Amino acid sequence: MSAKFNQYSYFRRNSLTIVFLILFIVTLLAQALTGWKENNQERKEIGGAPLGLATYLTTGHFISSTFENFQSEFLQMGLYVIATIGLRQVGSAESKELEGEEEVDREPQPGKDAPWPVNKGGWILSVYKHSLSICFAILFFISWGMHLYGSFLDHNEHQLLMHKPHDTIGKFLTEPAFWFETFQNWQSEFLSIVAIVFFTIYLRQKGSPQSKPVDAPHMETGE
Repeated sequence: MSAKFNQYSYFRRNSLTIVFLILFIVTLLAQALTGWKENNQERKEIGGAPLGLATYLTTGHFISSTFENFQSEFLQMGLYVIATIGLRQVGSAESKELEGEEEVDREPQPGKDAPWPVNKGGWILSVYKHSLSICFAILFFISWGMHLYGSFLDHNEHQLLMHKPHDTIGKFLTEPAFWFETFQNWQSEFLSIVAIVFFTIYLRQKGSPQSKPVDAPHMETGE
């Protein structure tokens, strides 16, 4: 690491990631504890035995609720990364200018400080040029699959507790419950994108890279 970065502490260099990672871990633990208690209450009401916390973490209830949120977040970020390549919103801090190319549009050039895929070239560079959207797409499909798996397990566990036969995955996919969970998360993510894109036209936050300068004209596009 260059001397330019060594003058700062590890936390200073990585504080944004560290703080949000800590918040993620704390809230995931809180979700697990409260979900465990809620699930045991539901099981008691329909005649099931309570589960220990370790067992609960392997249930469809926990898996579904966790990955239900993950997949919508990865969908949001992946679509946002891709959409901002070609779509525009005049005046928004989240949009490129209406005309012309910007720094992010230029072709990568090999160099001493360039990432190794750039210097390698070929198909490795071709993949690397789209690696951010590819990463989000992979994470989305994995999370969506885990959400489906968890919801399917949870559904059949309820079927068992109510002395009903297990459903197949095909039949489960024709039921509205899984799709209701899916779409209620997706629509909230799309709304949050609309909010950040639109509100940054007229509102400001001094010091944030997600905002335009406080004195920037409303119709000035980009940061």
